[in-house]
Amino acid sequence: MPTPSSSKPSPPTHTILLVSDEAAHAQLCRSALEEAGFIVLRTNGSSEALKVCARHDGPIHLLLTDLVLPPPEFQLASTANPFPRVNGFELAIRAAETRRDLRVALMCKEPEKELAAHGIAHTKLPVLTKPIDRENLASFVQEVLRHAPPILSRSSHAGTEHETDWFG
Repeated sequence: MPTPSSSKPSPPTHTILLVSDEAAHAQLCRSALEEAGFIVLRTNGSSEALKVCARHDGPIHLLLTDLVLPPPEFQLASTANPFPRVNGFELAIRAAETRRDLRVALMCKEPEKELAAHGIAHTKLPVLTKPIDRENLASFVQEVLRHAPPILSRSSHAGTEHETDWFG
């Protein structure tokens, strides 16, 4: 008679695209998410993240990005350059255009101040406040993954009032 297996089926693996220009912060997030069973694709900035969105063969379930992504040099976002350096909110819009089922979450230190500084009155996107609590990061990501992907457009940036989900 076969004995019942004591191993539990592993949960479905989700792929997270992590975008942060702070090495220590990115390492903390990456290790916490990998320990929780996620596959993490890490990039240093929006240009590289947009390339990953366009070229990665497998699914990307969540874009977890810093709102503030300072460019190393001045660069205009134009149609001639499909991979510009942009802030995290603009990155979310561009990435969602490439990957329709992509969920998005922003990270920043002072959400209201930083969103306003980027001309964003409010956003429907979940926002995780830094510093990030390692133990809460996986549950935050799992909660974001339970919801439908946001509908993002250029008009969602133009000062329209939206409900904001605050975490952290």
